[in-house]
Amino acid sequence: MTSPLLKRTPLFDSLTRAGGRMVDFHGWELPVQFAGILAEHQAVRTACGVFDVSHMGQIFLAGREAHRFVEHVNCNRMSAVPGRGTYAHLLAEDGGILDDAITFCLGPERFLAIVNAATCHDDFAWFRQQAEGWDVALDNASDRFGMLAVQGPNAPALVADLFPAARTLPRFGIVEVPFGGGMAILMRTGYTGEEGFEIAASPAGIQEVWEELMRRGGQHGLVPCGLGSRDTLRLEAGYLLYGQDADTSRTPFEANCGWVVKLQKGDFIGREALIRRQEAGFREKLTGVRLLERGVPRHGCAVWRGDRQIGTLTSATFAPSLGTGIGLGYLQPDAWEPGTRVAVEIHHKRVVAETVRGPFRKNKV
Repeated sequence: MTSPLLKRTPLFDSLTRAGGRMVDFHGWELPVQFAGILAEHQAVRTACGVFDVSHMGQIFLAGREAHRFVEHVNCNRMSAVPGRGTYAHLLAEDGGILDDAITFCLGPERFLAIVNAATCHDDFAWFRQQAEGWDVALDNASDRFGMLAVQGPNAPALVADLFPAARTLPRFGIVEVPFGGGMAILMRTGYTGEEGFEIAASPAGIQEVWEELMRRGGQHGLVPCGLGSRDTLRLEAGYLLYGQDADTSRTPFEANCGWVVKLQKGDFIGREALIRRQEAGFREKLTGVRLLERGVPRHGCAVWRGDRQIGTLTSATFAPSLGTGIGLGYLQPDAWEPGTRVAVEIHHKRVVAETVRGPFRKNKV
């Protein structure tokens, strides 16, 4: 049973009518599955799936110094090209990861940050604190939007059928388009390793998008998908889950995301701490692990090398596309080399595994 205090997205009634089995996800009542996790996973890998991601946060940033501010609060080099977005980490002064987010440039002085649901309130408060003295206006519009993710090899054709602008939208592109009686925001992004789009609109607008997708989606193999398949898909793709695989205790370097850090771009929050911590070296790094024997690893499983525990899995599951168990965990340096033999402890039994360089499955994007 779910709590009556849980938040619900604008699509809650549609999701329950479609057979969604609801669970508590960071204070939101969201479907963990519809027809089943394996069937939904396979649909996204071979055809098309749609996920309600309305719990994600949408924060607008506007003003004369908006781009400079976006650069200041992100560790990556942030695009100032209208219609393009950048994945980056928001860092604390000590270099720890506050959140991972995609920030899009909507215009010369207008940006949109898509942030995680569990951190949205804190992210906005942190933005406001950092924005003191800057010519930038902040607007947490999360309550005014719903959002859907349409993912899979057939997603481009389906979404283009509804939004013709999708045909020419590049990866990490964004465009605002008329839809129904209002506007929708179309982004070529996703969390599955497949081609796909994310669509944001008003609560009424996102309901209309859902209905149109379900009406047109049959010929594209579209199925509604829940949190369960979203997790197996993203883990195969090697994507982080904030709060499990990354948090304020870890830097992007430890989270195996050094590629999002652009120290040479100049000052940003956490830069000096990252330099110091990088020079000091790291005792652990987020590392992929693949089972070589039967077993289903889970979050919290210990990882061993010989008689020594070298880490713990932060995310783990059975990978339907690979037919074996996989996981991510912060491991000690002697296991960082791909192919290193380790063991994962599952129900007090040590299962033979090896470390791998991610992603576990080659992504289509």
